[in-house]
Amino acid sequence: MKRIRLAACASAAALSVCAGTAAAAPASPSTASGPAELRSALDGVHRAGIPGVFAEVRDAGQVWRGASGVADAGTGRPVRPDMRQRVGSITKTFTAAAIMQQVEQGRIRLDAPIGDHLPQLVPGERGRKITVRMLLNHTSGLPDYIRHAFPSLRDMSPKSLDDNRFRRFRPAELIEMGVGAPPASEPGATPGVYSNTNYLLLGQLLEQVTGTTAEEYITRNVIERAKLRHTAFPTGPRIEGPHARMYESLWGLIDPPRDYSVYDTSWTGTGAALVSTMEDLNRFYGMLLDGKIVNRSSLAQMQRTVPVTALDGSTIEYGLGLHKVVIQDCGTFWGHDGTVWGAGTISLTRADGRRQMSVAVNLQRWNGPDPSGEPRHHPIDDALKALYGQAMCGDADAAVRPAEGAGEASTG
Repeated sequence: MKRIRLAACASAAALSVCAGTAAAAPASPSTASGPAELRSALDGVHRAGIPGVFAEVRDAGQVWRGASGVADAGTGRPVRPDMRQRVGSITKTFTAAAIMQQVEQGRIRLDAPIGDHLPQLVPGERGRKITVRMLLNHTSGLPDYIRHAFPSLRDMSPKSLDDNRFRRFRPAELIEMGVGAPPASEPGATPGVYSNTNYLLLGQLLEQVTGTTAEEYITRNVIERAKLRHTAFPTGPRIEGPHARMYESLWGLIDPPRDYSVYDTSWTGTGAALVSTMEDLNRFYGMLLDGKIVNRSSLAQMQRTVPVTALDGSTIEYGLGLHKVVIQDCGTFWGHDGTVWGAGTISLTRADGRRQMSVAVNLQRWNGPDPSGEPRHHPIDDALKALYGQAMCGDADAAVRPAEGAGEASTG
């Protein structure tokens, strides 16, 4: 088998990175999806090959929740819409909101060099050139660290996934991997380059200015402020509460797909470690975009986008911890997506707040390679496209690009 290209979606899960530049077929933003259409679209994702998929869609105050398939392929235990999920890089929005709260209090300046705060982690000239804003919007030029943390991925082997299952990484050692690698670009250059290294540095910045761990600060000042009942940073390799098994295929290299729901996510930290529910995610983004987590001035900063090169090579519009997705005749959406091994999640909210979609799946990187080593198109891609179109626009035929199951192995 040829070496499959280790690239796809920036955080490897779905729409917000894959559809950042997507045009769309006409779809009225006022068209409401009925339960039958949403149920059919959800079932279509399961029939296409996802073991379990669950979602919450909100439309003008009406809430629909649904699930299709199984949480456990071995026992047939059904998946439920209230299950908890490792939500990957959706964590970045929470971290960015926490940083903006500190900006509001005058403890952090967006255009301050990170070397002023963390010279031991980003020393020398780069520390003087890279600003807090550049970390937030991925224009720092720092490369992702995860191929170094999972070295077998360079040889298209899943060995590192199993080796690291219970390994406890320190943020400083992961940051050192990214900072020590060849730069992805010059600081401040556009398009930026998506990198998880940036958000681990932001976590360390939070710790320095608040005097507590980043996870504790985010919990008290973002998660609890939004009154999210089922969102937390894990304290160990297991998820507390009802959840699905999370199956990783790694482009067919793991066959049958392996369950990685028990996993130490210290390799992702403040970049991608959160556990949440679809209900909590919709609540969080609704409150954030309504100015209830950060003030309106901070939100405006978060929505100032720059072009960023995703890990699939496409260009996306990225703000400070937020993706912007514009769908013709349907609306402008804000949110994020994310993945860790076996779990993919996306949450998008329309700018007017009236339409929201959060979707979770328990299989990742389902696309095997084609003869050239590129991820092969899979029926799951089409089924997710239909679900996203139905959930966001009330139109399954809206030309919204779906999740690429061949997402970057580094994930996030």
